[in-house]
Amino acid sequence: MRKQPILLGIVGDSGAGKTTFTKAITKVLGEHQVAVICTDDYHKYNRAERAEKNLTPLHPDCNYLDIVEQHLLLVKAGQPILKPNYNHSTGDFAPPSYIQPKEFIIVEGLLGYFTKTMRDCYDIKLYLAPPDDLNVPWKLKRDMQVRGYSEEAALREIRLRKPDAEAFIYPQRKWADMVLYFGQNRRGAGDHLNVSLLLRPTLPLPDLSAMLEQKAGGHGLRWMRDSELDLPADRLEIDGNISDKTAKQLEDLLWQSVPAEYRHLRRDRIDAIKGERSEIKSYPLALTQLLIAYHVLHAASGR
Repeated sequence: MRKQPILLGIVGDSGAGKTTFTKAITKVLGEHQVAVICTDDYHKYNRAERAEKNLTPLHPDCNYLDIVEQHLLLVKAGQPILKPNYNHSTGDFAPPSYIQPKEFIIVEGLLGYFTKTMRDCYDIKLYLAPPDDLNVPWKLKRDMQVRGYSEEAALREIRLRKPDAEAFIYPQRKWADMVLYFGQNRRGAGDHLNVSLLLRPTLPLPDLSAMLEQKAGGHGLRWMRDSELDLPADRLEIDGNISDKTAKQLEDLLWQSVPAEYRHLRRDRIDAIKGERSEIKSYPLALTQLLIAYHVLHAASGR
């Protein structure tokens, strides 16, 4: 019998880094084993029609959420779908794509956890929560360089979408197994990012105790008990100035904790994320991507 696919959800506001994380985790798992579904392809209206109706893409009424539900149920059952496509550069629709489920399916988008039917389809749910001082510049850069917006038009879209983001996107955080916060590291040079990853009890945790005890005096790695929206959680914090040595030790420990049948996926050392204005290596986001892959592989092993 064919194994049921493992579904990883990645939800967050526009420009939060969902596509970047999807590509990075796909690279770890192996592109031939991953199918990707973007729920933002399920818009009801093109850009011109949304302007006429005074709707943003973040509003549930602007999306065929019932079809998203249907398609997630189908791929979870191992059935293919004919997925719609939305072209963000033209603001219009493109021909649909035939999606055949693979061992892993990453579902990324704005409203992926909006209904219970959707939420019940995922094995793991990740929410990305960058602060505005990072999210706005990231979105501005993407919209201007990739989607052809002028700076004025991009800033106007950000302002128009903010109320819908607060009403419909941010509240989905409460459904996530993992919530990823990141921010600028102010203590070191370069464009390093600090990472704070909240893990709820819905997921098994890797045993990092030996390493954390060894690094108790600092070294850019901390693990603590915390809470989020009055729910218990563990929080792993990785400083942007974490040393190469400590990053390598954490990477080795995570791979040692991966189920044995998936350790062959390890190839070269994880890629360091580089800042836009420097070539100084920064590992926290790359290590976070590996930690997410660890959870995906554990879910697959227990399937």
